[in-house]
Amino acid sequence: MLQVVQNLKSGITGAVECPAPSASRGRVLIRSSRSLISAGTERMLVEFGRAGWIDKARAQPDKVRQVIEKIRTDGLSATIASVQSRLDQPLPLGYSNAGTVVEIGPGVSNLAVGDRVISNGSHGEFVSVPQNLCARIPEGVGADHACFGVAGAIALQGVRLADPSLGETVVVIGLGLMGLLTVQLLRANGCRVLGVDYDSARVELASSFGAEVVNLSRGEDPVSVAAAFSRGRGVDSVLITAATKSSDPVHQAALMCRKRGRIVLVGVSGLELSRDDFYEKEISFQVSCSYGAGRYDAAYESGQDYPFGFVRWTAQRNFEAFLDVLATGQLNLEPLITHRVPIDRAAEAYELLFSNEPHLGVVLIYDAEPSSIPPVHCINIAPSGSPTRSSSPNVGVIGAGNYAAATLLPALSRSGAKLKAIADSGGIKAAHQARKYGFETAMSDSSSLIHDPDIHAVFIATRHDSHAGLVSEALAAGKHVFVEKPLCLTLEQLCEIERQHGSPDDSGSLIMVGFNRRFAPHIERMKELLSAVREPKAMVMTVNAGAIPPQHWTQRDEGGGRILGEGCHFIDLLRFLAGSPIASVAAAKALPDGATITLTFADGSTGTFHYFSAGHKSYPKERLTVFCQGRVLELDNFIRLRGWGWKGFRKMTLWRQDKGHQACVARFLSAVGSGGPSPIPFNELVEVSRFAIEAASL
Repeated sequence: MLQVVQNLKSGITGAVECPAPSASRGRVLIRSSRSLISAGTERMLVEFGRAGWIDKARAQPDKVRQVIEKIRTDGLSATIASVQSRLDQPLPLGYSNAGTVVEIGPGVSNLAVGDRVISNGSHGEFVSVPQNLCARIPEGVGADHACFGVAGAIALQGVRLADPSLGETVVVIGLGLMGLLTVQLLRANGCRVLGVDYDSARVELASSFGAEVVNLSRGEDPVSVAAAFSRGRGVDSVLITAATKSSDPVHQAALMCRKRGRIVLVGVSGLELSRDDFYEKEISFQVSCSYGAGRYDAAYESGQDYPFGFVRWTAQRNFEAFLDVLATGQLNLEPLITHRVPIDRAAEAYELLFSNEPHLGVVLIYDAEPSSIPPVHCINIAPSGSPTRSSSPNVGVIGAGNYAAATLLPALSRSGAKLKAIADSGGIKAAHQARKYGFETAMSDSSSLIHDPDIHAVFIATRHDSHAGLVSEALAAGKHVFVEKPLCLTLEQLCEIERQHGSPDDSGSLIMVGFNRRFAPHIERMKELLSAVREPKAMVMTVNAGAIPPQHWTQRDEGGGRILGEGCHFIDLLRFLAGSPIASVAAAKALPDGATITLTFADGSTGTFHYFSAGHKSYPKERLTVFCQGRVLELDNFIRLRGWGWKGFRKMTLWRQDKGHQACVARFLSAVGSGGPSPIPFNELVEVSRFAIEAASL
């Protein structure tokens, strides 16, 4: 299928071939008929992508500070690699789509195959969308107009926040697509409307929709016109739908308002507010967020609705309301459509946004007979038969997110393995990474990859809650498995993996968790030095993890929490250096989302692991100290290792941080190719996983 994407690194925007996404739990697969380009939002994204490095930095000063702090702690080369990996991710464009449901995922109850719907799907021939971000299209509403539905819901949400009543006076500053939709919604609500813009054609359109207008290109003063428009009383509310860096719209809006008037920002504006503008009139100011209540709430979007009696206007109910008004004929959208462009010419459509040619609603058109296009979940990328070492296994990768892009795929590309297939539920990232690294196929169906007879080893780099099921499925299919940590999230899942794996003697499949730190050069040197120590060791690991929002996926059920999701790394590291089984674990919570975990080992060694999120980002992220037999080893952020009291060893310093990712992948592939034992014994993986689950539950 064709999908419109932008590469933030190169700035290139256009339609690319990729697999159709899958209809996963709580989502529906839609065959697109039309989609609407948002001239404001999407132009800003494209402008950012086309900007040079300096302009990108100026646009995001907070990100620049984060980069500087990362350079200080992790080094320049590691930081550059991380930034380039993030910018190289393809960004799907678009959010206002109309089409027909062709597949429904598990848990979807309010939609059926064949329903005509609008959604916040991107510009693609097929889109996978959460069920609560869809709404059925009423009879009599064509796709050309229905595709305005999500953009219309954004305008409607701004109107709801302004809370107008019949007969009120409302000013709309900015008469682009969003502003003209807002004008019509306000008129349908019985308001008197004053529209303000520089563009004469847009001012004329607003006038045809029943608004009084101010043409700024003629030097008209919007504040004085608004005073006359409100009969000298001040307007009841102002909606700012313009896109500008200037703070003038907010200042002018405050001057226009009556006492206790309302200002709602729907677009983008400078926010250098004057206290005097707001103080005497007690003006309220609010920024409108997207389509309505529930947007950006993962639970809502996947199907958990808000109670109707308590949250009347959710995102989905705003979709429905806009479509209902559209079906009555109270909205005139045809004058807003200035261009209709086939999807395969999407690059031309985006050039319109930067041209002098007048444009408002740019509608992308998909196949005239959509029923003739079945969803294709697998596409060929590179020819097969590329030369590899005879002992190199054929590899399939599931997951093409940040970890895979930044760490796993570069390591695999240097390993000599034959890259057969890569799967990602959305399809877009899989196609991008397949082209970048030379995989033969890209797909959105992980099960097809697992059961491909030509694939020997499966690498799993998906979100944590999917690990156990994919590992069990791959083991049942007779594949060797490398899974990014954690192995699983519950003891029940761990038992099922043990059952699928069997005993080390009768299992032909290797299983490996990406506990890469034990393969880092510094750790291998520490292990070598400690191997001669016969007394118990005391180990202290401090992780300055940094704060992440509580709504981040790693903090929710799908991530399992930070202690299990990431803390298992350090439990494994301490287990490796101790060289002795874990005897017990104790944990004490540390606010806001950290912990101190104490491990005791069978040989009397102890390991204390501090995982804190309240520290400063410029402080090193990981520091490990080992005390034993009158000697000390200290590892600072996987760059410098120092020793005190060790004969023949004082320090080991690397030019760049090396946490063992490359060596971890290489050792696993070597074991698969040679038929040797797993680099990490299966019983240790089970042991570490069990104690990590226990620690997270304490």
